[in-house]
Amino acid sequence: MPEAPPLLEKYLRLTHEALERVKPAAPARSFLETASADFLSMAKAYVTDAEHFLAQGDRDRALAAVSYAHGWLDAGVRFGLLEAGGDDVRFTLYR
Repeated sequence: MPEAPPLLEKYLRLTHEALERVKPAAPARSFLETASADFLSMAKAYVTDAEHFLAQGDRDRALAAVSYAHGWLDAGVRFGLLEAGGDDVRFTLYR
């Protein structure tokens, strides 16, 4: 895999760390459980895309994809669909 520029490397690291910390927050069998799973699935898919683009040497698309991935995680935490344990370093918390 080609070497990532510093900004891309930083965002890939932060997003991988965020994925390790986040977990679904919606109650089991609730309507929101599906939404919670969707937010997590989209984030994982975009990280996979980012790594694919980086491997192809397409750094611009890799940065865009990892930004979308983290956006899905951040939005899920902010909406209460995902739990981040109060981590305000990797996520934008409302309060």
